[in-house]
Amino acid sequence: MSANHSKTKKKSSIGFVEEVRRSRPLYLLMLPSIIIFALFTYYPMYGIVIAFKNFTPAEGIMGSSWAGLKYFKQYFNSYQFGLTIKNTIIISLYTIAVTFPLPVIMGLLVNQMKAQKFKKFFQVSTYLPHFISTVVMAGMLILFLSPSTGIIAKLVGLLGFKLPNLMGSAKAFPHIYVWSEAWQHVGWDSILYIATLSSVDPTLYEAATMDGANKWHKMIHIDVPALLPTATIMFIMRMGSVMSIGFEKVYLLQNTLNSTSSEIISTYVYKMGLVSSQYSLSAAIGLFNNIINLILLLAVNFISSKMSDTSLI
Repeated sequence: MSANHSKTKKKSSIGFVEEVRRSRPLYLLMLPSIIIFALFTYYPMYGIVIAFKNFTPAEGIMGSSWAGLKYFKQYFNSYQFGLTIKNTIIISLYTIAVTFPLPVIMGLLVNQMKAQKFKKFFQVSTYLPHFISTVVMAGMLILFLSPSTGIIAKLVGLLGFKLPNLMGSAKAFPHIYVWSEAWQHVGWDSILYIATLSSVDPTLYEAATMDGANKWHKMIHIDVPALLPTATIMFIMRMGSVMSIGFEKVYLLQNTLNSTSSEIISTYVYKMGLVSSQYSLSAAIGLFNNIINLILLLAVNFISSKMSDTSLI
């Protein structure tokens, strides 16, 4: 029995070596990407250890003394802990609630368009905002929403109303951030769903037409089931970054008047690490944030695997 097992194991190892040998050119093509990935993604991860040390640049990472969980406790006991967690979750979940279903809906609508010229115009016009840089987008929002010189204030003024200072309003900040994100990225995000629908077998639509189905029936019973696996994977990936909102846009739109709703984990890490030079504290906050993201990703992926056949692994 053991002899047969050893022979089988030897054959499988020989087969693996032979596969690698045959695919040697492909592995050589992969090598530069693997090296870059290892150098810039995995190698820097050893720096996470400064979250558990009293890090000073003069002593270096390995020379700094151990602090244990000191900086985690400092963050958990600080006033900013509850504020940053709350703001991050509110803005992130609000963003997902708006920007996740809209690309799916847009993909379904574009798939129903028959006029090719209008379809191309619609797609290009919704894709273009995606290519506006974050700095330019933030500048546009500040200019447009200015209560004195903004174009929206001018239009509202023609109607006899006065535009409030939206950029200085803590209540308005989440809405400004989320809906500007939707305007900028929904068209681009819909490309994946449009591509998925383009691969649906046309005979399904023909059979549905023969059975008397209208456009609504085809959308519900053909298009939506075709999009579900892709949408599920995208939702799992989005949930894995709930605690990681884009830093640049929030920071550029942030000011002292709206900071009570715009101070999120990533902006707080920046202020603690690069502005206040509290490197260990910022590393501890960042590590805590990433652990929460990992837990959410694994939890949502596990639930998806149990409720359906779609999951990341």
